[in-house]
Amino acid sequence: MSAEPTPGAGSEPSGLRRAALLLGVCAVLSIGALAVVEWFTREPIAEARAQAERAALAVVLPLDRYDNDPIADSVWVRAPLWLGRPEPARVWRGRLAGADSELALEATAPDGYSGRIELLMGVDAQGRVLGVRVTRHAETPGLGDPIEAERSDWINRFAGRSLGDPAIEQWKVRSDGGAFDQFAGATVTPRAVVEAVARTLGFLAQHRAAIMAAPAGELLEFPDAPAESN
Repeated sequence: MSAEPTPGAGSEPSGLRRAALLLGVCAVLSIGALAVVEWFTREPIAEARAQAERAALAVVLPLDRYDNDPIADSVWVRAPLWLGRPEPARVWRGRLAGADSELALEATAPDGYSGRIELLMGVDAQGRVLGVRVTRHAETPGLGDPIEAERSDWINRFAGRSLGDPAIEQWKVRSDGGAFDQFAGATVTPRAVVEAVARTLGFLAQHRAAIMAAPAGELLEFPDAPAESN
């Protein structure tokens, strides 16, 4: 007598193939759906990011001082000993009627009380500060808060200042013999910010011409150091 076939034994491989095919079809459909969503949302997301970027820049780059697009006309610079960060910093360049008028750039105070303090600075063509904002920090709540424009006007006191106003040796907090106030119970935080702003102004005094002349999108390397670090 011949053995009876086991029920379903002959259909198992084809069942597995059907399941695999179904999973493959579902995967393809899912990828296609994601691609369609990404295609439709790419432009709105990019525009939202650009608007947020422009809003942040407007705080330190007066709109009436440029007629180009600083976002499209930006470059990257790596100057760790000047700007306090090993990674590249972005520089947004403002021009008016074709002439260099102002720029904004990222800088870092690496020696805050609780670590890095990230800054956004605007500087005009004469080397005067247009504005400074702290974009990120981890300073002690209550003690380091005055570096935030929403909590104190301390950060606004840099506006209009340059390396000659005050003299370079006065770019310190008062407890160190300088011209800038510290906070009650906190000296490390304002000291770090004042020194970072001064270093950034020194960097621009040395390298602004090269930065403004570089093609948009370029990464420039500046391995030199401030004089006091040599």
